[in-house]
Order: sequence, then C-alpha cells, then structure tokens
Amino acid sequence: MHHRHFFAALSIAIAGGSASAQSMQSTHHHDAHADGGIGQPGIEANVTRTVKVDMRDNMRFTPDAIRVKAGDTIRFIVTNSGKIRHEMVFGSDAQLKAHYAAMLKNPEMEHADDNQITLAPGKSGELLWQFSQAGTVNFACLQPGHYDAGMKGSVTVAGTAHKH
Repeated sequence: MHHRHFFAALSIAIAGGSASAQSMQSTHHHDAHADGGIGQPGIEANVTRTVKVDMRDNMRFTPDAIRVKAGDTIRFIVTNSGKIRHEMVFGSDAQLKAHYAAMLKNPEMEHADDNQITLAPGKSGELLWQFSQAGTVNFACLQPGHYDAGMKGSVTVAGTAHKH
C-alpha cells in the first residue's frame, strides 16, 4: 500500500515540476491549472468574498476550515503573525505531500506560483483563488517541519444551487 502512495506522489512530483530537488534554481513553478479540481487563480473583478487567514508560529492557520461555493472567487488576506516564514499553498493531499518532500530536500526553495503565498514574519499579502468544483481543497504550510507539525487546513467547496 505504501508503494502505491509513494509512486503516485512521485509521479505527481515529477509531473508538477516538484522534482527540482536536483536543480540548483532557487525558484520553481508548478502548473496550477493542471491540478485536478483545486481551482484556478482568481480574477479581481470576480471576487465574491474576502477571507482573512492568520498564520502563526504554533503551526496553525486561523481559520483552518473554510466553506465556499463552487464558482466563488475568494480574496484571501493572509497574515504571518509569527516570527518565522510561513506559506499557504493550495493543493490536493497528494500534491501537498509530494511538494513538502521536495521542500525538505531544498529548504531554501522559493515559490512563484498562483496557488500559494509565502510571507516573511509580520507581513501580509493577498491570494485570489477561484474554486471551480465541489469537493475539498487542502492548504498547508510547506516550510520544513511545519506540515509535519500540523500546519494544514481545508476549504470545503459546496455545489452551486440551480437558479430558476
């Protein structure tokens, strides 16, 4: 059973570009549009709601459970209230685990993807994301040690109501 999960994570890591562990680049990109149902970058004009998220050194997001509707574009105002760097990365459970494994090998890896935000201590920033289909979209801090310490959360995406 572990082998199947390992190979699934490995193939996702390779397909998503996370296998840059052998690369000397300090920045890497993923194709956030090809990630199977987690959504896509949002457009400012389509924002339906703003959600404030706080990241702290107790390795928790507040809130760590968010509810939206399919089709919603959310403006996340993300604040790092801690004294160390944190990030908020959207992905499936398998994608986050594979990306975290790559981060453990390359702790200084910088990100430049639409599905995440990395913040220095005391800083705030915005992340616009459109949730395209019903289900669960996970998020986590993939800084070394943070994911293992439980710095994770989820967005529950409810189906859209039919309009008459």
